[in-house]
Amino acid sequence: MWSSNTPRFVVSRLSVALVLAVGLAACGFQLRGTAAYSFDSVFVSAPLALPLANELNRAIASGSSARLAATAESAQVVLELPSILDDKEVLSLTAGGSVREYQLITRVAFRLHDKQGNDWLPPGEIVIRRSYTFNETQVLARDLQEQRLRRDMQADVVQQLVRRLQAAKGPA
Repeated sequence: MWSSNTPRFVVSRLSVALVLAVGLAACGFQLRGTAAYSFDSVFVSAPLALPLANELNRAIASGSSARLAATAESAQVVLELPSILDDKEVLSLTAGGSVREYQLITRVAFRLHDKQGNDWLPPGEIVIRRSYTFNETQVLARDLQEQRLRRDMQADVVQQLVRRLQAAKGPA
């Protein structure tokens, strides 16, 4: 049996690490890095009390080339989030007529424009859906699962908005 200090053991561990590194590089994996935008400053027009607005501001401030502006007048572009809606629908019922599954839906409308009103991104909407199974005997667990799903959905919305901001181009 090899001990951890024999040359064969070290060579085999290095070989495995090299194969894994080449495999990751070949599949296109790459760290996210910073986001590059075609604008210098952005103002996010959304109610600040919303967790989504806070997370979006944090994502733009910490991981991008653009700075957050304090007012719409001082920003090169304005990202408007006129409606952020969270909804919950019944997805399926049991044979007895009680709820078996719910579907959570988050809809975020957005528009990116400059001070003159020229669109950098046309008005759009991001819709995220998640479903979960409901069990009447585990109400507390269901509430925790729903909160976790909402946080995950919010993070997905923020990442989609960041990617769309990266694709934004100034008016021609």
